[in-house]
Amino acid sequence: MPLKTNSMIWKLVCSDIDGTLLNSERQLSKRTIYILKKVKDEIPVVLISSRMPKAMRHLQEELDVITHPLIAYNGGLVIDYTNSEAEILLSIEIPTYIADSVIQFCQGTTIHTSLYHNDEWYVPEMDYWAKREMNNTKVTPEVADLSHVSSQWKSENKGAHKIMCMGEAEDIQRLHDYLTMHHADTVHAYRSKDTYIEIASKKISKLSALNFLLDHSYDIKLSEVMAFGDNYNDVEMIAGVGMGVAVANARDEVKAVSNAITKGNKEDGVAIMLEGLFG
Repeated sequence: MPLKTNSMIWKLVCSDIDGTLLNSERQLSKRTIYILKKVKDEIPVVLISSRMPKAMRHLQEELDVITHPLIAYNGGLVIDYTNSEAEILLSIEIPTYIADSVIQFCQGTTIHTSLYHNDEWYVPEMDYWAKREMNNTKVTPEVADLSHVSSQWKSENKGAHKIMCMGEAEDIQRLHDYLTMHHADTVHAYRSKDTYIEIASKKISKLSALNFLLDHSYDIKLSEVMAFGDNYNDVEMIAGVGMGVAVANARDEVKAVSNAITKGNKEDGVAIMLEGLFG
């Protein structure tokens, strides 16, 4: 049954992961697990992230929501579960010529490039950046020639759900400028840090994917959804749902469009807000 606070009824809770739901150890705290398990017994709990599905499923298992939908790659991949089997509801990919362009630009720079498609993750080598991301997400990438991967994907008529670029801030800034100049009509280039760029199709967002999921799988309106977030890729979602909540460590742009601000992710802000609303 829906959860009710005052005169409002909430029928689905969704949350970003990194910087929002996870604590300083990049883990779910016991407090967060406890309250979200109580919430999920009443309404769906949907994880929504720039992560790949494989980097989200262990968190779903901890929360006991492994059969609830998940939204990966900032909305590029929407997965639901029918008869306990994963079903891809929506898949929007980056054209392969964009991947080729990024790979070529990054040659000779400090930039590490990762290519993602569904649960595939390819890196050119197991360098500092690959190991750091592997430690953060609990997923091990496959080492491969990225140009070969892109060519193989072309033959299979598929593209990247995400391109992740990490490196020195100056090189990342030059890449961001290049993408803005040449591919701004085709891809988003999110900068969660000065040393990171996450590239995704311009056709998607967390809000568009959430809206698609509601239309496909639930009789729920965006105004009946509560969402938590912290970064630039959360702005549209936080502004578009009925109850958009920013954690205290969120970007100012997220706070500006939120309905409420809770404690930071390192202080279990999501859990605190849910406890205050639902007891």
